[in-house]
Amino acid sequence: MRYDPIKDIFAKFIRKSVLLRWIFYKILDIVFLRSWYIRRELKRILKNRRGKKTRILDAGSGFGQYSYFISRKFPNTEILAVDIKEEYLKDCREFFIRKNLMNVDFQNIDLTKMNFENAFDLILCVDVMEHIDDDVKVLQNFYCSLRNDGYLIINTPSVFGGSDVHNQNDESFISEHFRTGYSKEELFDKLSWAGFRNNLGFYTYGFYGDIAWRILIKYPMILLNLNKWFLILLPLYYVLTLPLSLIMMFIDTKSKIDKGTGLITISLKKIDPNFYENKKA
Repeated sequence: MRYDPIKDIFAKFIRKSVLLRWIFYKILDIVFLRSWYIRRELKRILKNRRGKKTRILDAGSGFGQYSYFISRKFPNTEILAVDIKEEYLKDCREFFIRKNLMNVDFQNIDLTKMNFENAFDLILCVDVMEHIDDDVKVLQNFYCSLRNDGYLIINTPSVFGGSDVHNQNDESFISEHFRTGYSKEELFDKLSWAGFRNNLGFYTYGFYGDIAWRILIKYPMILLNLNKWFLILLPLYYVLTLPLSLIMMFIDTKSKIDKGTGLITISLKKIDPNFYENKKA
């Protein structure tokens, strides 16, 4: 299934007003379990930098929802949000200006060609690496772009059912994916090749999270691919399915997941055996 046409439908809809875009951001934060995890890790890292000027790269910013969250929650940050879709960037620029959020800059930059050196304290990369062929090159660029003591947060599908691929005969649910996902060990190896030595990671979307993803994301996307008019029925669909799905997502965030369909890694550009307390295995 192609994901970009569905994203483009929402992009055209939410550009109609600031209120629609704000509501859309809130919906993304609720129905996407990955947003629960990412916001939790951002809070965990950035709360220790309160009072310090923090420069952040949102690598593959998409609709801009994570830059919005950071800029509102941590106003002492400067954010460079980059993407390759100029239309999305234009929409984000206009929205952030109208919301008077002047600490975010949006630029069209290819992650395989970006050239920064010791420029950022944190790089956030959500559901991007699975789209990129030369992923090691991008990780090397991230390493060069980070200052010492800088963090890299990556969210990606895992090889354990990510992209809804459960065996070698399955096709990725998202046709734009270059790869179906990573194992923790594979991504750790590539991070090490890029220069990162302190890496931790944990799987997300376990049994309950995967069911919630199917209910809240997969099935609506399939229906929207069949007929765009299903968008009209989405509010009723979510009224019926959201309560139970939220319970399952909450359980997921409180569970130790051995092999989930999502993967988050957190890397530190420094040799420090005690980095990032309260690690999750």
